[in-house]
Amino acid sequence: MHNIPLASVDAVARPLLAISTDYAPGTLLDTHSHRRAQVLYGMSGLMEVETDDGAWVIPPFSGVWIPAGKPHRVRMQGVSTRSLYIEPAAAPRQGLHCEALVVSALLHQLLLASITMEALYDEQGRDGALAQLLMHEVRQAPTMPLFAPIPQDLLLAARCKAFLKAPQIRAAPEAWAAQLHKSLRSFNRHFRQQTGMSFGAWRQQACLLAALPRLAGGQSVTQVALDLGYDSPSAFSTMFRKRLGRAPSGFMRAASSGNENPPGTAQ
Repeated sequence: MHNIPLASVDAVARPLLAISTDYAPGTLLDTHSHRRAQVLYGMSGLMEVETDDGAWVIPPFSGVWIPAGKPHRVRMQGVSTRSLYIEPAAAPRQGLHCEALVVSALLHQLLLASITMEALYDEQGRDGALAQLLMHEVRQAPTMPLFAPIPQDLLLAARCKAFLKAPQIRAAPEAWAAQLHKSLRSFNRHFRQQTGMSFGAWRQQACLLAALPRLAGGQSVTQVALDLGYDSPSAFSTMFRKRLGRAPSGFMRAASSGNENPPGTAQ
């Protein structure tokens, strides 16, 4: 199904619905939720996902798991998507939070094939087998480190949200501690309790999330690295490769590609 509103088929008695949708650059899907869980897969471009838990940036050939009923907003930067909408009782993942997913070559091909599935597909035929295999592969998909959690503490949350808009790798925890009227030791302990991460790890994650849309938009690696406060492009590239397994230049090629093969698959 292509460019079909979910509402028109949501009530169909099938555990999985597959819909492909094309979005113009800059399209904002404001805060909303679905009765079904969703796997949102970007074939091209970049998706910026926000919930009350935190922020994700989903690069091309990657996906995001959105639990049933989870409020979220998504900004689409030139994205062509493949979405799976899954009945809550059949959900292959059980977490209450969104997750960035690694999409394997097999899952990529299954998502491509899913575009031909009708809403009321034959559960005993090929499409029924395809739906079952999609569920299995979604269940097995590993997660990617593309998330910056937002704390529950309101003052710290406000500081984190402001930082996500303009992150700097050299931001000092001492300055944050002073702004929150805490000692450095107390701040570091509080930050880890609230986010599950050290301040340094969260700061690096915020910089990575800020870098992805800039690189996808055509900014040079040098410009992005300097804007984020890195000492050199090579220092930024080392961090990028360590976190995502490829160089920024490889990410930029994938982001601008209309190729229907994920990185690492046969052309």
